[in-house]
Amino acid sequence: MDKLIIRGGQRLQGEVAVSGAKNAALPILCASLLTADTLYLNNVPELQDIRTMNKLLRQIGTHIELHGGGRMSLATPADITPVAPYELVKTMRAAILVLGPLLARFGEAKVSLPGGCAIGQRPVDQHIKGLQLMGAEIHVEHGYIHAQAKRLRGARILTDMITVTGTENLLMAAVLAEGETVFENAAREPEVNDLANLLVSMGAKIDGIGTDRLVVQGVSALQGGSHSIMPDRIEAGSFLCAVLATGGEVTLTQADPASMEATLEKLREMGAQITTGDDWIRLVAAQRPTAIGARTAPYPAFATDMQAQLMAVNTIAQGTSVIHETIFENRFMHVQELRRLGADIEIDGHTAVIKGVPNLSGATVMATDLRASASLVIAGLVAQGQTTIERIYHLDRGYDKMEAKLTALGADIQRVQ
Repeated sequence: MDKLIIRGGQRLQGEVAVSGAKNAALPILCASLLTADTLYLNNVPELQDIRTMNKLLRQIGTHIELHGGGRMSLATPADITPVAPYELVKTMRAAILVLGPLLARFGEAKVSLPGGCAIGQRPVDQHIKGLQLMGAEIHVEHGYIHAQAKRLRGARILTDMITVTGTENLLMAAVLAEGETVFENAAREPEVNDLANLLVSMGAKIDGIGTDRLVVQGVSALQGGSHSIMPDRIEAGSFLCAVLATGGEVTLTQADPASMEATLEKLREMGAQITTGDDWIRLVAAQRPTAIGARTAPYPAFATDMQAQLMAVNTIAQGTSVIHETIFENRFMHVQELRRLGADIEIDGHTAVIKGVPNLSGATVMATDLRASASLVIAGLVAQGQTTIERIYHLDRGYDKMEAKLTALGADIQRVQ
């Protein structure tokens, strides 16, 4: 099993390109199930989750060709097997996203209950509730969701909470449903908008993109198309946190600063000098960061996927900060590992109090989930001595060649088996 060895204390300098967004690419891959035509994609990141999704889609019956350089094409014929087995779904929660498109186009789906990072319950009941409102017959038994519908019907869907994958799943189902579907309390994340814009380019009729109210007029069929995956705002934010923690001067290219306003504002408050263009972000860190608190909430507020990385910066910041996690109940599992590096963090329920210390010290730590992995990398980059991060398969699920990109910026980091 691979691990990372980091020798901290190096300032980061240079330029690095941001990869395509994992959280946009995964639902967009599933959208290929909605048409018999070919879907051409660009800027697809090279990640373990993408490989897992491709394996699942191939098992269902999708023809996939990889063209290199983040380019691929997908085509799903009429003769498929509408099953997502436990062996694949258990490692990646996003596999639930085949449920809506399979049911919408083929009238049937059998999908294992999902797995993924153990950061919270993340139930799929809102997905099931929405599909039932659209006329689906659904039974959950033996660990699988069995769904059937001759053709889904439009409905008014008000979810009990804002759910990103729920919005995406139900949106893909609605575009082929009969009549009008109205989503209230829809997720507004940029990745949801990226999926919606793709669907529109394929012939879907969707109004309200970017708002919490989506109105969909169902069509009988979708066509193929071409789409470039949006930049990964979480990868970009993780690199910016690393630069702020270690000091340095880095420019991110192929970025989308408009999707990152909450993160950029936090880093500015911590003392980062940030300038942006349409597709680039430049951060200069000339002094020790100032501690800053945060409260996670759905977009456009501060993202839960950036909470661990911000906490890593706060561990060496001047002052005391308080972070409230409101999305996932188990998303402080990285705290114990940060403490092993010398961080001063106390937990009280969903609240963490971080007292900044002048220095962290290298140690062996274990990654517990995807974003926790990134926080440990950041902490390792700033720690004195050597840090070894084990179980980095979590990191590979969501970061495209992270150690290679950091090495190009001057970090002393290497992957070993």
